[in-house]
Amino acid sequence: MELSRGIVSAPLPQPALRTAPAPRLGRRHPFGAFSPPLPLSHVREQGCFISRALRPPQEWVEGWVRSNDTLVRGLPILVGGASLVAVLLNRAVSGIAAVADASSSQSRADILTLALSVTDILAGLVWLSIRPKSISPVVPRGVECKRVGPGVSSYALHELLWTWDSLTTATCCKSLVVVYGGNCILQIGVAAGSPEDGNAITVDTQKFIQGSLYKSAMESKKQSYLANLALYPGRSELPFLPANTQALILQPVGDKGIAIVGGDTIRGFTSIDQAWIAMIADKLDATLSKSYNS
Repeated sequence: MELSRGIVSAPLPQPALRTAPAPRLGRRHPFGAFSPPLPLSHVREQGCFISRALRPPQEWVEGWVRSNDTLVRGLPILVGGASLVAVLLNRAVSGIAAVADASSSQSRADILTLALSVTDILAGLVWLSIRPKSISPVVPRGVECKRVGPGVSSYALHELLWTWDSLTTATCCKSLVVVYGGNCILQIGVAAGSPEDGNAITVDTQKFIQGSLYKSAMESKKQSYLANLALYPGRSELPFLPANTQALILQPVGDKGIAIVGGDTIRGFTSIDQAWIAMIADKLDATLSKSYNS
């Protein structure tokens, strides 16, 4: 009898599949709710910390020197005095003769140190006695005026007033005079007062055109910046500006005109201000060349 062995394959056990637990739903905020903001003091502290962290090391040094100006100026005196005392104490304690001996290297070193100490002390005294003059805006001495020349259209007047608003907002401008086509088409801001009636002095266009300031600016066709107007002899050509005008910009407006911008601060017009005024002059020239009839 032939016996046959049957092999019965049993099913393999299937691994139990674990179902992922359902996400725990925490307490949800209602629609439109938000977490309360941080206190203002905490926000300011974080802002100050971030700004300090992003500040370059050079600005750190510059800020520290500015806040400790007196200490920095007197530092050479402290260093020189300490060096002088140290040399004298070393001379007294070491038992070296008080009379300097040219053949002694110690004496030569002490003499050199004394000279350097005295130099430091003198430098500190000079630093303390000479301080830079603080520059601050002044109040122009004059009267407010707003004069528009004849032949200025409403569109051109709108551009001129926009120019005035832009300059007074972005720069230290306090007076503006625009001469175009041989005529003064705008005088606005603070002007010098007449000694007779107290009214604003009118611009003598013909006299101004014959002056050196106008000729040099129009010949060069470049902006002329007088950072400290009091130092320039051409100040007498601008009697219509306040007597204490600190800075002045002469900006050619195309080939036919010029803008006179007076400021209330010495060196108050930055390089960005000068570039901005030049761009405004180009825009103003494009408008006046089309809409102004002299």
